[in-house]
Amino acid sequence: EPGFPAEKSSCVTQKKSHVLVGVTGSVAALKLPLLIAELLKIPALEVKVVTTERAKHFYSAQEIPVTLYSDEDEWQLWKGRSDPVLHIELRRWADLMLVAPLDANTLAKLANGICDNLLTCVIRAWDLSKPLLFCPAMNTAMWEHPITAQQVEQLKGFGYTEIPCVVKKLVCGDEGQSFCMSSDW
Repeated sequence: EPGFPAEKSSCVTQKKSHVLVGVTGSVAALKLPLLIAELLKIPALEVKVVTTERAKHFYSAQEIPVTLYSDEDEWQLWKGRSDPVLHIELRRWADLMLVAPLDANTLAKLANGICDNLLTCVIRAWDLSKPLLFCPAMNTAMWEHPITAQQVEQLKGFGYTEIPCVVKKLVCGDEGQSFCMSSDW
């Protein structure tokens, strides 16, 4: 810390930053284990994941070494009036939210305020003074549809930050825009 002697600064405990990762049903969700592994290399970071049911198709929960929440957890946690509400607790816990990948379906839901699962409820309740980053990921034909640009702009209008797609060969074989956090993935 600036202004502290070296021997004193080593005693200062560093507060961990809390990152909540949202993952949706894009085929790019298969990169979730790699994304979490990269985030966990940052020493002062604590990570939790909120997944949609469709995203579960693309990765194995056993590959995710952090707490993984889904719709089922929201309903199992709350039994009565004084119980915590998971989507509110996660919103409070997180310092930053990263939605990667953000599929076309969830993009449309968010742009229109629909909150019908744990992930969309967390985002609808999000504290807009905290950063929310989103990484769109969908087939090129879906990406190029005019409604997609409108929906991305809507999210930016809420104060969210887009992490742009890169051009590469997609899993379906098409060449086009894709979610990618690093050029070597």
